[in-house]
Order: sequence, then structure tokens, then C-alpha cells
Amino acid sequence: MNKLKNSWYGLLGLLLAITITSCGGNKEEVGSESMISGTSSKTWVADKEKNATGDKEKMTDAEEAQTMQFYADGRFALSSGGSLQTGTWSFDQTAKRLTLQFEGADMTENFDVMKLDDDELDLKASDGSTMEMELKE
Repeated sequence: MNKLKNSWYGLLGLLLAITITSCGGNKEEVGSESMISGTSSKTWVADKEKNATGDKEKMTDAEEAQTMQFYADGRFALSSGGSLQTGTWSFDQTAKRLTLQFEGADMTENFDVMKLDDDELDLKASDGSTMEMELKE
């Protein structure tokens, strides 16, 4: 009887471990600074946009054509239509915050980084809207 009881506890322990492991994957993982820029640079494009309530927003052709290139030396370039905006960027991995300082502007733009891996960058603006970006290939 004692052997059956120990087997039962072993099975319950195994099921608990499987449950914890399968639920433990964090979809909103935030990686390192090098994932934003790579070893020299990475170019990102908008994939999806959601408003502050989480509803998907229809992106215009101009928004879909925008690119944001991050350089490993801390510079960035935002290309939109025929215009180009440049500046510097920094990433605080602990706070999960990306800061953009546009050249010639006194203010900075801050974003909460919701997810960051080698090919996906999800940003949340101060108004609660989110932008899901993917690596341009």
C-alpha cells in the first residue's frame, strides 16, 4: 500500500512539473540591447498596431512603408515616405524601456518594451497604444 501511495505522489509531482514547465513560457520576453541593433544595425518595420484599449488599428500604406533602423553605436534613422528623422537611442533592459532622442528636438520619446527577441520588437507608447514590429529581411 505504501508503494502505491509513493507512486501516486510521484505521478502527481511529475504532472505538476509538466504543468509548470508548459505554462512557464513567457511570450512577452525582453531580450538584450544587442537584439535591437545586432552587431552593426537592424531595420524594423511595423507589423501591427493596437490602440490603448487593445483594438487592432488599420495601418495606412505610409505607416506600413516606414522603417526604423537601429545602429549598434546608439544612433537610429526613421524613414517615412520621403523624409528621414535621425537621433540617438538607449535601452534600459531592467526597466524594459526604449528611449529615442530625435536630433534637433528637446524632448525624448519613451516606450515600454513588451517583447524583444531576434526578430520581434513590441513597443507600448505612453498613451497605451502598441506597435508590433518585425525585422525587415
